[in-house]
Amino acid sequence: MNFSPALTLRAARPFVQALFRAVTGFLFACHGAASLFGILGGAHGGGTVPPLQWPGWWAAVIELTGGILVALGLFTRTAAVICSGSMAYAYFSVHQANALFPIDNGGEPAAMFCWAFLLIACLGPGAYALGTLMRTGTATTADDTAADDSPAPVPTS
Repeated sequence: MNFSPALTLRAARPFVQALFRAVTGFLFACHGAASLFGILGGAHGGGTVPPLQWPGWWAAVIELTGGILVALGLFTRTAAVICSGSMAYAYFSVHQANALFPIDNGGEPAAMFCWAFLLIACLGPGAYALGTLMRTGTATTADDTAADDSPAPVPTS
C-alpha cells in the first residue's frame, strides 16, 4: 500500500477547513465581546465602546455576531463577506493612514482577519457547519468530502 501525503491532506481538508472557520470566528467574536461588554480585557485593553458610536460600536457588533455565525457555520459565506469587508474598512480607514505596511501601522490583525474571512467566504464552511446540518441532516456534504481538486471545465464558445 502506498502512502500519499497529498491524498491524506486532501481527505483532511474539510475538517481542517471547519477547524479554521471555527477558530477564526471564535477569535473574531472575542474581539466583539471585549469591545461591547468590557470582558477579556475590554476594548483595546480597557473599557467598552460607547453604544451606537460610529464606527467602533458597529464594528464590535459585526465582530461578535459575524464571528459567532462563522464559528457555528450558519450563513457562513454571507457573514464572512461582511466580516471581511468590515476589516478592510478598519484597515484602510484607521490603520493605513499611519504607515504603508501593517507591521508599521498596527493593522496586522485587521489585515489577517480580512483575508481569513475572504478565504472562508470563497471556500465555504467545510465539515460540521450547522447550516449544512440543518439543510441536509448530515455534518458533511459531498462537496466537503470530494477528493477531486481539479478545476471546473472552461466553457468554449
